[in-house]
Amino acid sequence: MDLGVHLPQVDLTGEGLSLRRVTESARAARDAGYAAVSANDHLFFSRPWLDGLTALAAVVEHSGDLELATTVALPTVRGPLPLAKALTALDVVSGGRVVAGIGAGSSRTDLAAVGVDFDDRWRRLDLDAALLRQVLRGEPAPGGHLEPGPVRPGGIPLWLASWGSPAGLRRVARRGEGWLASAYHTDPERFRAGRSLLREALAEAGRDDLPAALATMWTWVTEDEEEAAQVLRRHLAPMLSADPDALLTHVCVGPAGRCAELLSAYAEAGCSRVYLWPIGEDPRQLELVAEQVLPRL
Repeated sequence: MDLGVHLPQVDLTGEGLSLRRVTESARAARDAGYAAVSANDHLFFSRPWLDGLTALAAVVEHSGDLELATTVALPTVRGPLPLAKALTALDVVSGGRVVAGIGAGSSRTDLAAVGVDFDDRWRRLDLDAALLRQVLRGEPAPGGHLEPGPVRPGGIPLWLASWGSPAGLRRVARRGEGWLASAYHTDPERFRAGRSLLREALAEAGRDDLPAALATMWTWVTEDEEEAAQVLRRHLAPMLSADPDALLTHVCVGPAGRCAELLSAYAEAGCSRVYLWPIGEDPRQLELVAEQVLPRL
């Protein structure tokens, strides 16, 4: 299992949103040996949210050879062809480093803002995923080829997000080149069960096994248990409208040993990558993970 990094798109601790923060985070990930940087989509959120594709474009020159992943982008919000155009442009300027993770979206506000019925989002995702898979391989879109096309050999990989429902995993098996799960909506045992369901769906579809990754793993490494509790209570739980005690078992907040145990359990359950999202102090937290957590995996 390797590790990726979510760029700081939302301010949890009062550090603000800036070019400096996203570039410092990308450089720290590059220097510490991470595998990828990533960004997510939201139009509206409980706090200001920095646009994901813009954040990824901003770190192209600072991220070395790290992959640039969307975890996830929302074709039903952006439009599948405009999203494909942006992803292929990012692939060109980064020298072929893009991985496209897409999902249906879980925000009624985002979907309503672009005139999409919330209950219609899965049908729309099926259509969008089929079109994106075609275009991201460099094949024609309705109206012709989108130029320039992707430069990554074989095209841009398309991963589909699912919280692990049978229907969602069947969709991954039909359309995806990887499954992207959500860290605070699962646990290692549920993830393992999802991997099993995915393999069954792939076998029925006549396809080989696919990799699986975990996004949005909120992270704050500290040996001080009280500090960890305060980070959850003050910063993370209010934003997610979640019980801080329940969150504790789902996120990498607390001692390095506990974080290593959680990540190791996901590795044993078949997870090939976890995208960490530092709650703040991004470069320092990424260094702590590299120095104190990774060696214990």
